[in-house]
Amino acid sequence: MSRILCPFCSHPEELQTGVVLQNDYAHARLDAYPVSDGHLLIVPKRHAADWFDLTTEEQQAIMDLVEQGKQWLDAHYQPDGYNIGMNCGEAAGQTVRHMHCHLIPRHSGDVADPRGGVRWVMPDKADYWSER
Repeated sequence: MSRILCPFCSHPEELQTGVVLQNDYAHARLDAYPVSDGHLLIVPKRHAADWFDLTTEEQQAIMDLVEQGKQWLDAHYQPDGYNIGMNCGEAAGQTVRHMHCHLIPRHSGDVADPRGGVRWVMPDKADYWSER
């Protein structure tokens, strides 16, 4: 049986490419498959499947990098807004079993109607403001 290697753990030296911020527990790096220019992934240095497998210190380190990442993105990309998200478990769409948080810069007009934001993962429930 072949073992699938974690893309965040298998070649740590290669992962330093694209790292823009880090602390003792995590780093923020440019996403290899960005949704928008500047899309960051915030990844714990220790392998953990998802948010709920992190220690309190690791969770705080991730949140610290979300804030620092916002400041970095403000300086480099001047977005008008942000989506922040993490997928925990296969049913939630997680495809890489190493926790990572997406910090996605958004710009006015990048989609026709941004209302509902992350709710669009379930399109039939996203448009809650329309009459049904």
